Amino acid sequence: MAGNFQDDLREQEMIELFELIKDENEGRSGIDAFLDLDGTNIPFELKTTSSKSNSVTTVRDFGFDHIQKWQNKHWLFGFYKKGKASYKYGSPALMQNWIKEKEEYIKPDLQLAKIASKNLTLEDLYIVLGEKESYSLEDAKSIQKRQYSTNKYIKLQDITNGYSKSRMLHILKDRATYLMERGGTLNNPHIPGSYFKEWEEITENHAARLREMVRSCINK
Repeated sequence: MAGNFQDDLREQEMIELFELIKDENEGRSGIDAFLDLDGTNIPFELKTTSSKSNSVTTVRDFGFDHIQKWQNKHWLFGFYKKGKASYKYGSPALMQNWIKEKEEYIKPDLQLAKIASKNLTLEDLYIVLGEKESYSLEDAKSIQKRQYSTNKYIKLQDITNGYSKSRMLHILKDRATYLMERGGTLNNPHIPGSYFKEWEEITENHAARLREMVRSCINK
């Protein structure tokens, strides 16, 4: 917990130093901060490290959703050593190789999840929920738990106040895909310090220099 608190403080320092905008809905949007560039809000991922090797931790369960989320994201890294801090900007182009490498690593597991769930049959549904003429909302919730919103549960109903066998099989397949994709995640993959080695270090006029770099990236 202490480490998380320190990371939060450092990220707040970065937000102030680079004149970023704190996302008040961070928990829901997954965006750490925005950079206002000529009236456009550019989403940023903020990461800090005090590792001697400058390696940066990312997330506990790295999966396909993170690949999608980070595909065009801009990054700002803070490196803290012996009471001093240095900063580097990672454009989507600079981060592309690392993200692609992780995508290739987990791709076989994601493909396996889709293949396995696709091959589930009504017989498998009967094993899980029993054979019924139709299935209730409670049946659906026993499968998908909180992965569906209330609106989605209602929207998926294809008969009066319930679900047909084929629709419930679809829900079962969806759940199986979700569970197997969770198993196909990487546990907190690190970005090695060597990855940033040749990147420019922002040492002065931090807010202005970051905007110059982002503008140059966008205009390429």
